[in-house]
Formats: sequence, structure tokens, C-alpha cells
Amino acid sequence: MIENKQELINKAYETGKAAESEYGGCGQCIMLGVFETLGIDNPSLIKAGSGLAGGGGRMCDGDCGAYAGGIMAMSSIFGRKRSAMDGDLEEKNVSFEMAVRLRQVFIKEYGSIICGGIHKNLFGRNYNMWSQIEIEQFKKDAETVENCTGVVGTAAAAAVEIILEEAEKRGMSLQ
Repeated sequence: MIENKQELINKAYETGKAAESEYGGCGQCIMLGVFETLGIDNPSLIKAGSGLAGGGGRMCDGDCGAYAGGIMAMSSIFGRKRSAMDGDLEEKNVSFEMAVRLRQVFIKEYGSIICGGIHKNLFGRNYNMWSQIEIEQFKKDAETVENCTGVVGTAAAAAVEIILEEAEKRGMSLQ
């Protein structure tokens, strides 16, 4: 059993939220929250999360970057390996199950996994993140609502909780 589980979940929330607040880029920031909490160094995957922000390319019509980045972070730990692409269905299915669990968190908390849907639920509207005027309005609106920083924090906390639960099922520690 992992003894400090709740502390790690709380740390993931705070680290993810702080990263989003400081740097922006929800897909990368959730990975920072997860990896820094668990002591994982994976700069290539964090870099790969660059384009996930704003539903992919800041278009806001795709999956929330924090949701997609959370799936990437979890699957990087328990997903199917390159050396087992022709098999290892157990690990592949575990990553699917983990993704479904993260999806359930997003649906419960935000009513959607789609960036624009989350914006609509949080702010009452969508934004064109390619318009400087709309970005400024988004920032102004975000001052009064638990915004994308909270979404990233929530996603990082949920991903770490899911990872820790899978590790416990396998009798693994964090070492």
C-alpha cells in the first residue's frame, strides 16, 4: 500500500495548477503535475504535449489538453510498450480503463472532455483562442471563475490517483 497517497494526489493538483498558471499549455502542464509528483523525468513526452493546448492547436473543438495529456501520462507508465506492439493486450486494456476513469472525472466535474464544452460550462461561452481580443476576454473571465488552472489541477490529481491505484493493485511502490 502506498502510504502517502492523499499527499501525492494533493501535490499533483497543486503542481499541475501552478504549472498551468505560470506557463500555460494544459497538455504539458498536467504532465508536469503528474511527473513531478511521481519523480518521473520524461522531457520528450512533455514536449510532445505542446500541441494539445486548447483542444489541440488552441482550436477548442477537440479533447481538453489536460484530458489528453492525462491519458498520455498514465499510458506512459502502464501502456503497451513498443517492443510488444503485436501483443500485450493486458497493458493496452489497462490504459483504456485508466482513460475511461479520467473521462468519468471530466464528465462529472466539467460536463465534457471537449475544450470548448468545458469553457462553456465554466464561463458560459466559448472563445476563439486565435483572437487576441478573445484571449484577453478569456483571461479576464478566468479571474472570476475556477478556470483552466483548476481543470489541470483536477486532471493531474485524478491521473495520479488512478496511477497509484493501479500500482497498488500490482503490488508496486513508487521506487
